[in-house]
Amino acid sequence: MDKSYDYVIIGSGFYGAVFAHEMTKAGKKCLVIDKRNHIGGNVFTKNIEGINVHCYGAHIFHTNDKTIWDYVNQFAEFNRYTNSPIANYKGELYNLPFNMNTFYKMWGTKTPDEAKAEIARQIEHLAIESPKNLEEQALTLVGKDIYEKLIKHYTEKQWGKPATELPAFIIKRLPVRFTYDNNYFSDKYQGIPIGGYTQIIEGLLKGSDLLLETDFFADQAYFKNIAKKLVFTGKIDAYYKFRFGELEYRSLDFEMEIYDQQNYQGNAVMNFTDAETPYTRIYEHKHFEFGTQPKTVITKEYPNKNPKNAEPYYPVNDDKNMALLKQYKELAALEENVIFGGRLAEYRYYDMHQVIGSALARCKQELTND
Repeated sequence: MDKSYDYVIIGSGFYGAVFAHEMTKAGKKCLVIDKRNHIGGNVFTKNIEGINVHCYGAHIFHTNDKTIWDYVNQFAEFNRYTNSPIANYKGELYNLPFNMNTFYKMWGTKTPDEAKAEIARQIEHLAIESPKNLEEQALTLVGKDIYEKLIKHYTEKQWGKPATELPAFIIKRLPVRFTYDNNYFSDKYQGIPIGGYTQIIEGLLKGSDLLLETDFFADQAYFKNIAKKLVFTGKIDAYYKFRFGELEYRSLDFEMEIYDQQNYQGNAVMNFTDAETPYTRIYEHKHFEFGTQPKTVITKEYPNKNPKNAEPYYPVNDDKNMALLKQYKELAALEENVIFGGRLAEYRYYDMHQVIGSALARCKQELTND
């Protein structure tokens, strides 16, 4: 059978869209398919009441890589949004990331030395030398009070497991600063595309053929036959029909609400850190773009209680799953005409700029070897 396409790309998120764009620029013929009824994967944004709603949770672009920052700015203008979430513990509000504002609200400390001394006082009796789990890691970073109010219950809601059963490395992503700086990210470049992310994906997919509401697994043989190569951005274990078992993911549910008022919570992201509140966050989408619309749209983010059949979001990179991944990666290494890329295919936590960087690197490799 004649190969109609150089590449059939499964998934229209950032990895698939960047790959399609670069290969189309190089004169290759690409077909992008997606099982959803829209492009963009989890960065899809939709205009509701004049507000660009992040349909699959908040996506804040941040990077230190000027090349990638310039790359995305080809397709949209970015604003100056700075991610400064608020933690809500039973009505008490604290700044995130943990910084001098948080410490002052919690303890009344006014200098970095005072805050460090208070943390040391709270953990000295614990004698934690090498943190063995998330709880021990968090205690060494911020002390007992902040752990109990702002980390423990929030994290256990997210992961559905006790903090003592979670690996220490999870909490290491969380910034702790002894300055009065509420900027969650320290990256040089940060912002939200004015008009939403969907326009970026549209720009990337120009020149490629596109099929939506199309399930690759419903007709694998057909798509393999029409392509010289496949680019697969779905779940690597699903590609191999779960031969060795299923990789675990943490999943989410979203509940959107529209309010006939201009401002609901005064901030784009608020985390609810107590055990009783069933949701983990509320996003108020207009604040990502400094909106002044007469109405507002919020989304409540809930941890999914049945992740087995839910949309996969966060890989559970514990020892058991990494051993399973190793088996799947050994199979993938034998594939001559299949490229596995992106968060699901690599079973790796990627920020958006990292996905783009990974796709660009793979495109360069492909074109070099062509």
